[in-house]
Amino acid sequence: MDVLDRRLVAALQVSPRASWGEIGRVVGEHERTVARRLQRLIADGVVRVTAIYDDLRTGHGRPVHLHVQVRPGTAVQVAKALADRPDTRSVYALTGAADLGCELVARSREELHDILSTQVSEIDGVLQTQTQVVLHTFRTVAEWHAPYLSEQEAARLRPDAPAEPLPDHDGLSPLEQDVAELLAADGRIAFTTIAERLDVSVPTARRRVTSLFERRLLLPRAEVEPALLGLETEAVLWLKVRPRGLDRVGHGLAAHPGVRYCAATSGTHSVVVQVTVAHEAALYRFLTGVVGPLDDVIDMDVTLITRAYKRGHLHKSGLLTLERTP
Repeated sequence: MDVLDRRLVAALQVSPRASWGEIGRVVGEHERTVARRLQRLIADGVVRVTAIYDDLRTGHGRPVHLHVQVRPGTAVQVAKALADRPDTRSVYALTGAADLGCELVARSREELHDILSTQVSEIDGVLQTQTQVVLHTFRTVAEWHAPYLSEQEAARLRPDAPAEPLPDHDGLSPLEQDVAELLAADGRIAFTTIAERLDVSVPTARRRVTSLFERRLLLPRAEVEPALLGLETEAVLWLKVRPRGLDRVGHGLAAHPGVRYCAATSGTHSVVVQVTVAHEAALYRFLTGVVGPLDDVIDMDVTLITRAYKRGHLHKSGLLTLERTP
């Protein structure tokens, strides 16, 4: 991608359903140029626009992070087995003590118990797992965008924040669930198409979509590999944080432009942070200049993501290569 491509993708990440004209006005490009470039990237599969649930608030399940140790030589096969599960949202190859990192969503405590005690352990090659259950999300990957827009440009595209605190639980009606499934498959699906497929009026389709996004039960997302945006170093930080500073640390880190994801978890560490920067030197500056001054952070484990097999429920190219291998 050239500089303009990256700026256009960043704008799409801020507002995945924005019109080409709206994006063009913000970045100072003609609507036809924006449409030609972004439609090409979407058609080629470089950028995929989807939507993800706020699983905790919608009641879809409990997000869980797994660290998986595998038998030597089986990492790719185990990654494929994990990525093929419909309940996994992301699967990564990692440096450090764990070979793979995996985020999955379990619908209930009973299902989580079965997944951890039986299903994952029965995958050939899995030696050991460590589990961290998400308690609160400070920032989702859908809320991150590449750092190629000014704050003023991003603010012109960014939807307004909720006027009041969001409830901890807010379920979906049957029609909203149907709308959400269409948006998860195609985040830019037109209101007219939703209306046709669900046999409702266009105003009804528009109201339902607007409500899902305003209530933040569904988050639109433009997915692209960070390396294509010039951000070639991805790291997952596991932090031990004093309870008194948990909220302050989480919100502070979530506001940093290099943080794609930040959540409070149970287990051996209390905060997980996914950082995406241009190179290792930038990661070092983040660790020393951003995390280092936080007095409530008492310990930190840093692992690097070496390959993504699945992101946001979408399979990535690493597994496609595996599947084509004789």
